[in-house]
Amino acid sequence: MRKLLLLAMSLLAAIVLVYAIFDFYYPVPFTAAAVAVERGLAGVQAGQLDIPGFKIAYLEGGQGRPLLLLHGFGADKDNWTRVSRYLAPHYHVYAVDLPGYGESTKPTPEQSRIEDQVIYLEQIATALGLTHFDLGGNSMGGWIAAAFAAAHPEQVNSLWLLAPAGVAGAQPSELMKIVRAGGHIPLIASTPQEYQDLLDFVFVHRPFVPRALVTVLARRAAADAPYEQKVFDLLAQEPPLEPQVKNLSTPALIVWGDHDRALSNSGAAVLHQLMPNSSVIIMPDMGHLPMLEAPAQSAADYIKFRDSLVKR
Repeated sequence: MRKLLLLAMSLLAAIVLVYAIFDFYYPVPFTAAAVAVERGLAGVQAGQLDIPGFKIAYLEGGQGRPLLLLHGFGADKDNWTRVSRYLAPHYHVYAVDLPGYGESTKPTPEQSRIEDQVIYLEQIATALGLTHFDLGGNSMGGWIAAAFAAAHPEQVNSLWLLAPAGVAGAQPSELMKIVRAGGHIPLIASTPQEYQDLLDFVFVHRPFVPRALVTVLARRAAADAPYEQKVFDLLAQEPPLEPQVKNLSTPALIVWGDHDRALSNSGAAVLHQLMPNSSVIIMPDMGHLPMLEAPAQSAADYIKFRDSLVKR
């Protein structure tokens, strides 16, 4: 028994050593492997489709009614991978890289406005063969999702809005105060330290992410920073979401973290008043990305919401 225990401990030490070496010295292949493992655990696979002028990367997996998920500003489709692990047994999940983000083709900043993304989303849904679907989005993705539902209410069965952007009537968030003061936008990172600061800004409790993945994501963020700055400046000039969703009857679950520094959770009450079939969850001790910070709870809340619609 003692020999077996020593052998197991030796194997564990060897695994930890190999992990540490690859994590530190070979970040790119380690990241590819880590992402593949995460997707495998979630039961989703990568795909690619074409819409006019763009190649769109996406993840797909699961069974049931289609659920299309949209990431936020500066993010990508893998923001939904961990929560998809809990969603895929219930729904046919699609998570896309919107044009300009992740592995999808970049439009010009001037072609990256919310109205442009709504058009791209319609083309993406058509390319996926989706005529009626449930739609979710976080931050900028929530803004796009709500705007799409307002423009195409006949296609969207329900909305899942996690800290959606575009709510002008909300109280100023820490991010908005920084923007108005002309400071550095904490969602845009040009250096490794700024990327660490970005993670601290959007999370209350940072989920575990391998060092290699953080390194690769920080490099990608630095390369994309000039483009994202231009897009952010244009998004800051967009008309507010409220007039579009006023009296929108689409059932909606509005979720916000109570410690969201990017967008004030007071936006939830604003949207709830405008959308007659909406409900609100304010998640305690939570930042701007609930589906990453608390994927199991986020999924459980969403599944409960969807189940309540079936019983109506």
